[in-house]
Amino acid sequence: MICETPAEFAAALPPMRAIAGLDLGTVTIGVAVSDLLRQVASPLETVKRRKFTLDAARLIEIAQARNLGGLVLGLPLNMDGSEGPRCQSTRAFARNLERLTPLAITFWDERLSTVAAERALLEADTSRKRRAEVIDHVAAGYILQGLLDRLNHMRMQA
Repeated sequence: MICETPAEFAAALPPMRAIAGLDLGTVTIGVAVSDLLRQVASPLETVKRRKFTLDAARLIEIAQARNLGGLVLGLPLNMDGSEGPRCQSTRAFARNLERLTPLAITFWDERLSTVAAERALLEADTSRKRRAEVIDHVAAGYILQGLLDRLNHMRMQA
């Protein structure tokens, strides 16, 4: 089920289940997961993209192995907030994935997540080779943490 708002997504999530954040690139998919209380995002792995069926199978395998409750996909909005071809591609990926899993799916603005991940890795003095290996799942962690923070803020306002 695709949820258009964080509130819809929160309502669709089963209690005490982690969620995953996905940074969909053209070559790789960065994956991060939350803890059961949905407080902290941790980078997990980078999936090398092949074709949709294989990519989806790997993501569903991760979701099942970790008993996840939902997925958040980074939405690559343009800097002015408009949606371009990459957003359409991400939304199409979500629609196709929705047919294969009952998990709640939502989107989170991923603008500057890769920049933030790159900066964090540079500050940690990570080598160029290692940065290339981990940048996507670190960016997925930033995407997921953004949504987790929003969900926690909503909970505190309620």
